Amino acid sequence: MPEVSHPAIRWSSRITFITAAAGAAIGLGNIWKFPYLVGENGGGAFVLVYLLCVLAAGLPIMMAETLLGRMGRRNPVDSLLSLSKTYQKTRLWALIGWLGITAGLAILSYYSVVAGWGMAYLFKMSGGFLANITPEESLRTFDELKSSPDTQTIWHSVFMVLTALIVGRGLKEGIESVTRIMIPCLLVILILLVGYGATTNGFAKSAAFLFQPDFSKLTGEGVLIALGQAFFSLGLANGTTLIYGSYLPEEVSIARTALWVASADTLAAILAGLAIFSIVFANGMEPSAGPGLIFETLPIAFGSMPLGWLFGTTFFILVFFAAITSAIALIEPAVSFLSEKWGLSRARASVIAASACWLLGLGTVHSFQQGKTSDGAHFYEVIDFLTADLMLPMGGILISVFAAWVVPKAISEAELDAGKAYSIWLLLTRFVAPLAVLVIFLRAMNWI
Repeated sequence: MPEVSHPAIRWSSRITFITAAAGAAIGLGNIWKFPYLVGENGGGAFVLVYLLCVLAAGLPIMMAETLLGRMGRRNPVDSLLSLSKTYQKTRLWALIGWLGITAGLAILSYYSVVAGWGMAYLFKMSGGFLANITPEESLRTFDELKSSPDTQTIWHSVFMVLTALIVGRGLKEGIESVTRIMIPCLLVILILLVGYGATTNGFAKSAAFLFQPDFSKLTGEGVLIALGQAFFSLGLANGTTLIYGSYLPEEVSIARTALWVASADTLAAILAGLAIFSIVFANGMEPSAGPGLIFETLPIAFGSMPLGWLFGTTFFILVFFAAITSAIALIEPAVSFLSEKWGLSRARASVIAASACWLLGLGTVHSFQQGKTSDGAHFYEVIDFLTADLMLPMGGILISVFAAWVVPKAISEAELDAGKAYSIWLLLTRFVAPLAVLVIFLRAMNWI
């Protein structure tokens, strides 16, 4: 099959790109992971460090990755091959694309399982099955879900089918149409939940917890965790920003749109934290509940409050919206590659990519029953380590180096349209951002 490119495929508007890219970034990392990391690492001081890391490392790399995507105008692999040829560099730079596509599929394989938990809880909450649930019952309910491979497989399958159906319909009829509806709804739901939180006696404590830094509660480990969360929350180096950037019209400013996306992602994380901690504090619970915060702690709070089933259902709709908009972004680089490289229809490419994620996801589903590997880790923890701790940091460093050192300054300055801020971007992308991501890698390897 001859290779095909997508030179004519574009986002219909700048707002559409911002909405889709925000949907890619706003995911379970914002609604699930960010709040419990804040709870585990002391609150406001962690949030402040996180914001600084987004500005100093996350945003510059997002701009760099969007830049490479728009310049390449192909799938992540062929974009880097084309750019490498243009600037007479080794074809090995295509490793950026391969890392992104592979990491995106691997992440989606276990991401889908966690999203399936959210769908299961949406069903339980809307059906009133979690009303007046006790702490012991909440823990048992979550454990029963994780210990049931059949139930997890069903929800995992439903989620992957929905993802494939959306992506298979194409950029405008699939991805654009879904994100155009879901992202505004997601933000409205977040605001409604924050509004409800403001009516509780836990709102003031929640706001103080998030916005009053107490650096005595922040450890060196917490700083490194904030750095890692800032990088991964924006969905960098997994091929998503590269492929979404390849659809970006030439007249759109990369700098301004990237700033909007990063701002929307950060706002969503903070709003989620404000809403969740208001409910947690109002019910006399601890914010440091860890990964079980939304599946073990929040159902207890929702189950005991007036109209709790309604607010609980609304919350898990939020979880689903965040998950599905990120999922379609994670799978799009692989679908684009299969379509362009092998001449497959988007529908067939979507089925192939989704099937690969589904099969790999069964490892996560069964890992809770089979226990840990010989290295003492669950299967999904191994996948998470390979992607989040190895592949994504490597990709992030390579993206920074190529965009800031290989692409000529005159070209990157014109493409980014950052004005006087270009010199700041160049400094951060050449030195600060890659060094920050290197720290993430070294921490993951236990070398620091």
